[in-house]
Amino acid sequence: GTLKANHIPLVVLTSNNSREMSDALKRRCLYLSLDFPDRDRETEIIRIKIPGIGEQLLDEVVRVVQKIRRLDLKKKPSISETLDWARALIVLNAEKLDPGLVEDTLNLFLKYEGDIRRSRTEIKKLLEGFEEERRRESTLGG
Repeated sequence: GTLKANHIPLVVLTSNNSREMSDALKRRCLYLSLDFPDRDRETEIIRIKIPGIGEQLLDEVVRVVQKIRRLDLKKKPSISETLDWARALIVLNAEKLDPGLVEDTLNLFLKYEGDIRRSRTEIKKLLEGFEEERRRESTLGG
């Protein structure tokens, strides 16, 4: 049979600009461009969506993704991919990021091999910085 809506449905189309939308479709839509969230907002989103994530892992995940998005990539990691990566890290019992763990999980938030290759150097530098921060903190705390 035929289903009939009680109310006119609201349809939301999302696009990451990987496909062109026709002019006819654009004329019939309201267009809103949303940029990626800043560090504080992304941290808040992850904290809400993944309760119980450790603060150190949360901070490091957000810092890595924010840095990677500044690179010239075919597809920058979305919030959804960041959440997938953070969930996987929790399943792997990660409390912090280390080079091996990041290398093994890069494909969870970077979807193209070229993007993975392009990002490795930046991620390596960032992880070295995290390690330096941890050494400083342990020296100050101990």
